Amino acid sequence: MAGMLRVPRSRGALSGTLLVLLGAWGGLIPFIGPYFHYAYTPDTTWTYSSGRMWLEVLPGAVTLVGGLIVLASRSRPVAVTGAWLAALGGGWFAVGGILAPLWMSNGAAAAGTPAGGSAARMAEQIGFFAGLSVAIVFMAALAIGRLTVVGVKDAKLAARAEAARDKEVSQAKPSVRVGTAPNATPATATPAAAKPAPAAPATAGASTTRATAGQDTDQAKTSQPAGPVR
Repeated sequence: MAGMLRVPRSRGALSGTLLVLLGAWGGLIPFIGPYFHYAYTPDTTWTYSSGRMWLEVLPGAVTLVGGLIVLASRSRPVAVTGAWLAALGGGWFAVGGILAPLWMSNGAAAAGTPAGGSAARMAEQIGFFAGLSVAIVFMAALAIGRLTVVGVKDAKLAARAEAARDKEVSQAKPSVRVGTAPNATPATATPAAAKPAPAAPATAGASTTRATAGQDTDQAKTSQPAGPVR
């Protein structure tokens, strides 16, 4: 059913919003973290490096775009694609630093080193890469699960939308009477001319005349006075 491909925006509202926030965090934290002593080297604000671009800004932007697609789309396949895009961005936060030596000569230090004490370094590693990656992948997987399952409510909404569409189509069609061409003007009925009554046969009239004459003769004989009795 075509209606099954539609999904309410509320289905991905929470997951999409969290993915957008996590993506924005991953892309901005290397530049604003030094304001509150939470940073990788170089621990100065708004300092650009190729390591930050490929390992933090790029996956953060991909996650943010995927979250926006999940949040805004009403098409089930498009929303699922956005969730997969966010999952890929989140996974890159974890594996990007490991794969960095493939294209960087100093790949081991491409993202810098965590600044501060032991507790601060642990928090920075979790917040910049490992923990952020787990959180993004988890939210993306949750969105994919919610978007791929067709619930009873979705089936009812799809059936209702299809019924409304069929009703609109049926109302848009012109009504045509059976046996009558469309846009035809009904013919005006003309009353049939009055037919004269059929004439009585001539033989019947002659028989009636003879019967009448016979009756007159009988009456005349009855009315004659009787002769004198001898």
